[in-house]
Amino acid sequence: MASIQNGVFLPAPAHDVWDAVRDFGALHQRLVPGFVTACQLDGDARIVTFANGSVAREVLVDCDDARQRLVYAINNERLKHYSASVQVIADGEAKCRLVWIIDMLPNELAAYVQEQTKSAVIALHRAFPPPST
Repeated sequence: MASIQNGVFLPAPAHDVWDAVRDFGALHQRLVPGFVTACQLDGDARIVTFANGSVAREVLVDCDDARQRLVYAINNERLKHYSASVQVIADGEAKCRLVWIIDMLPNELAAYVQEQTKSAVIALHRAFPPPST
């Protein structure tokens, strides 16, 4: 099973980043604008349209406010297994780290998913720019 891990340092308070992560239907507006171009809620899932035109149905597995951790899964014809967690960890008052872990099968798709996560990380940095001085 492939495991893709991203640790993203952001110059924003953890509660602000967590508020955007937990807003499950606003992925395209608050967390990764540009990387995700549309997001529509469908019960406990969101239908996500990515900038490259691909579409995924992501099912909400857990949203834990105390641990600032969200878990979602994808189940489709290409992926035998896809489970991802996003956790926000405070680093003082004004900074945080977002830890995004994806476990997936088949392994052959891992390189594609890893490349996609690089674009998502760029979008995260755009959503939470450093404060102006």
